Amino acid sequence: MTKTSGAERAGGLRTGLRRRHMTMLAIGGAVGAGLFVGSGSVIKTAGPAAILSYAAAGALVLLVLRALGEMVVSRPVAGSLAGYARLSLGPFAGFVVGWLYWYMYVVLVGAEATAGAAILGQWIELPAWMLSAALLIVMTAVNLISVRSFGEFEFWFASIKVAAIVVFLVLGVLYVLGLWPNGHAGLDNLTAHGGFLPNGVTGLLSAIVVVIFAFGGTEIVTLAAAESAEPGKAVARATSNVLWRVGLFYVASIFLVVAILPWNDAKVLTSPFVSALDKMGVPAAGAIMQVVILTAVLSVLNSAIYVTSRMLYVLTRDGDAPAALVKVNRRGVPARAVLLGTVAAWCAVIASYVSPDRVFTFLVNSIGVLLAFMYLAIMLSQLRLRARLRREDPAALTFRMWGYPYLSWLVIAALIVVLISAAVMSSLRPQLIASTVSLLVVAAVYPLRVKFGRKPPVREVEIIRP
Repeated sequence: MTKTSGAERAGGLRTGLRRRHMTMLAIGGAVGAGLFVGSGSVIKTAGPAAILSYAAAGALVLLVLRALGEMVVSRPVAGSLAGYARLSLGPFAGFVVGWLYWYMYVVLVGAEATAGAAILGQWIELPAWMLSAALLIVMTAVNLISVRSFGEFEFWFASIKVAAIVVFLVLGVLYVLGLWPNGHAGLDNLTAHGGFLPNGVTGLLSAIVVVIFAFGGTEIVTLAAAESAEPGKAVARATSNVLWRVGLFYVASIFLVVAILPWNDAKVLTSPFVSALDKMGVPAAGAIMQVVILTAVLSVLNSAIYVTSRMLYVLTRDGDAPAALVKVNRRGVPARAVLLGTVAAWCAVIASYVSPDRVFTFLVNSIGVLLAFMYLAIMLSQLRLRARLRREDPAALTFRMWGYPYLSWLVIAALIVVLISAAVMSSLRPQLIASTVSLLVVAAVYPLRVKFGRKPPVREVEIIRP
């Protein structure tokens, strides 16, 4: 067990994240560009019942975060996901979870840089690859400066997203209540076009499977806890507040979208929030939402670069990556890990222009359902660690998973159902296959790591104490 000072943790990572950073990081992780754009396909699948799809998926993710929060509060560990997999399930699990998580966010960095370039291309007449490179350079520089720099940018990015959603909620409520000029009072659209469940229970369940993956990023706050002044309190506060964030930002906003627009309106599929604002007569709605969506993309890009560097740092610390990558600069930033993640992400960007229909599509598909694998690892780790703590250190269990162990096993069963459903759904089957290939490739590399890699440290993981 390693004790660190209040100014420095995890072998050089600085505690530069403040309470407001952690709060907005948790909110930013829960709200991505998928809410503003991707929700259209969910509404098309489930109809007005998309409200229930978001609520059910949000509840499942909340339980996963509660389990993860229990582990973080009781045993704070740098690189939470891989750290707890290693601590509870063994070195093989730590290796696989860590590298899969790193890979998932590297591809996400490339995908978000490409998406951001597409938006900027509407305003700036430069080649798309150049705009992608500019975004990568800027966000990499932000992460290289210091963890506080990362936190500040994420704070303001998340603030813009939150402000946009709050404004939308206020305007939407006024419109539905008939208090907006030319507003339409009532909730007729919830049942007037084929009923609340126009595509039946199948549509509802299919949408739930899709929505679960839209909540990816909510777990980032637990990874960042190692660089906050009070990791246990920060994570407990953040995970406890996920429910109202999900309820307010996702369920309430989707409720207003389907109340304002018929669910089968073609405009819903393209851009539901813009279409709803246009319906209300808000001037320049499209331009405003494009700025908000760009902010959401930059927020994810910023967070993803941070995640790749910290997860690689943890893999290096545990002997699962080259030792040179563990070095931090004088500001406590693992600069080499940041740069390697950016270079790898740049390869994904190149693939998006050289081979968009094959290589890039495969890369995106290969991370499609990895989040479900990560969630399963979290729940299995929580079950094992909880049993150990009950025997060895019950006083550490100050923040607990509800209904242990029954609710934990129920979540695991639900995640298995999600994976089975993905295998059945033609739209998600390619993602499941590609993600499984990613899992098998990483697992196949582990014997090489055992034979040729560095010996892991004597302690399994580095325990961080405030």
